[in-house]
Amino acid sequence: YSEIDNLLFFPPSMLCTWLSTIAGGIVVLCVSLKIFVPYFWEDLIYLLRRKRLKAMVKKRASNGILSITDLFMHRVGKIPHKPFLIYEGKVHTYQDVDRRSNRVAQVLLQYGHLRKGDTVALLMDNGPDFIHVWFGVAKLGCVVAFLNFNVHSRSLLHCINTCAAKALVIGQDCLGSIEKEFICHLLENNVAVWLMSTSSPFQQVHTISDKLDKVPDHPVPSHLKVVTNTRNTAMYIFTSGSTGFPKAAVITHLRALSACLVFAQCGAVSQDIMYLTLPLYHISASLLGIGGCIELGATCVLKKKFSASQFWNDCRKYNVTMFLYIGELCRYLCNQPSKEEDRNHKVRIAVGNGIRPAVWKEFLMRFGPIKIFEFYGSTEGSLGFINYTNKIGAVGRAGIFSKFLQSFELLKYDVWKQELMKDENGWCKKAPIGKPGLLVVQVTQDAPFSGYAGNKEASEKKLLHNVFVKGDVYFNTGDLLVMDEDGFLYFSDRLGDTFRWKGENVATLEVAEIIAMMDFVQEVNVYGVSIKNYEGRTGMAAIVLKPDQPFNGERLYKHVVEFLPSYARPRFVRIMDVMQITATFKHQKMHLVNEGFNPEIISEPLYFMHEPARSYIPLTREIYKNLVSGEIRL
Repeated sequence: YSEIDNLLFFPPSMLCTWLSTIAGGIVVLCVSLKIFVPYFWEDLIYLLRRKRLKAMVKKRASNGILSITDLFMHRVGKIPHKPFLIYEGKVHTYQDVDRRSNRVAQVLLQYGHLRKGDTVALLMDNGPDFIHVWFGVAKLGCVVAFLNFNVHSRSLLHCINTCAAKALVIGQDCLGSIEKEFICHLLENNVAVWLMSTSSPFQQVHTISDKLDKVPDHPVPSHLKVVTNTRNTAMYIFTSGSTGFPKAAVITHLRALSACLVFAQCGAVSQDIMYLTLPLYHISASLLGIGGCIELGATCVLKKKFSASQFWNDCRKYNVTMFLYIGELCRYLCNQPSKEEDRNHKVRIAVGNGIRPAVWKEFLMRFGPIKIFEFYGSTEGSLGFINYTNKIGAVGRAGIFSKFLQSFELLKYDVWKQELMKDENGWCKKAPIGKPGLLVVQVTQDAPFSGYAGNKEASEKKLLHNVFVKGDVYFNTGDLLVMDEDGFLYFSDRLGDTFRWKGENVATLEVAEIIAMMDFVQEVNVYGVSIKNYEGRTGMAAIVLKPDQPFNGERLYKHVVEFLPSYARPRFVRIMDVMQITATFKHQKMHLVNEGFNPEIISEPLYFMHEPARSYIPLTREIYKNLVSGEIRL
């Protein structure tokens, strides 16, 4: 052999040794990763998927797709005859929705005198017309504001004034809750009012439905709908207003398009069929749900409202493969009577937030191996976590590649003083592993905080300055989260929900989960109540009992003593027939806090944790009087 031949020639024994060494090294590497970085591959796959989707959005932008309506029009061109919406059994294709929204745009253009950039508010419940009006308004280059149809009078006026709406579109089903004085006030302030109806009971109020057949279904002039900057405002979505009037969170086109990617990040594909029961004015339903279907080119089965008894029948009827949940929705499904066909469905993905660990486990055991992707996010924030490993209880994961995706921190927070804990130099301290910390997100050019419309003061209050170094800025989520040693994140509580008793912080969700373990408890809502001459607030639990199940004060006493420290044990229990919730299935607390534990005000059964009796005993007027006077000490 020549010298070159000698270099290229490997004896079989040497080649086998080398291959064995390489194979052994790969095995050792895989085993090491499994032991020391157990979620490496899940983290890597999620990172690559996020990067791929981000690159796709960037490529689309270069081709002029800068908004949800641009993306929708792109889908119409590709799959015009594919079902987009199924509502009450009727199929609406992508082309159907496009043409109908074009007619809405034509009506508002010809009769409404709207200009590009104007804000149009929507007060409508779920249905195809919500989407027709949303897209029709957007095609005129206008900003849309989604209003909660459960909000009335002063709060509703506040919402319209905050976003400086030039027009309001009211759905026919929402018309019954509108007062004449409200309409008059809008008209006096030059806000045009439109009804999604063929007739109007009010003078000077326009109608849309009767004009749709009088206008063409072709697109409005292209210069109206062209979006030139993804950082421009696309819509306003209002926060819950738990600390006052609702605030109008500014949602940019970029933020809206990013929210549409959530289901794609969870492995959903165009063949999937979504079941959507949440109110469309909520960001989860409108952007993650409807926007997510547009992103995938999928079909959405849209419901007017959630029905636990009808849920699985609909899933079977329409071959549903994924759904969106929020708050207590999954628990309501678990509370339904068991049936033989509980696992007879095609659902494979559930995406949402607010499912409790105990409900999560019960849901999987009863309805089968559905992949539940719990996520964390806020309407106004730029940060989002997804529990892409499906670990029960976690709202997300900060994997080894998380710093490539977003910059956040958990800060030490004194709940009693309601302030951040700082070191001797005035810089914020990071919360240790396993301890609750205030979640903050660094505000950068790539992760901006757009704030609230018409409320500069509230926008500024959400920002923290000089957190770690001079000049840095962080968005304050107002949420306490815990990170474990594996990088999983768990929701602890919201500032304001956590209360302090006997010098200790009490997390309401943690206490609620413990009480929910009792077999006679169907639903529980924990909050803190004030007592005269005591600092802080002591715990109280509002409980809805399961059908035909009596309240057992002795068993509950034994249970909370076993599982909860003394300071976290609820001193009072209120038995309720129905738990009041928001439209997004979250418990309402403020009215319960305000009513406290006074039997003169509350007609429902009240119980008091009586240690000598080792039981929760009926809270009589005499016991209440002795508690308030201090004769009975806690």
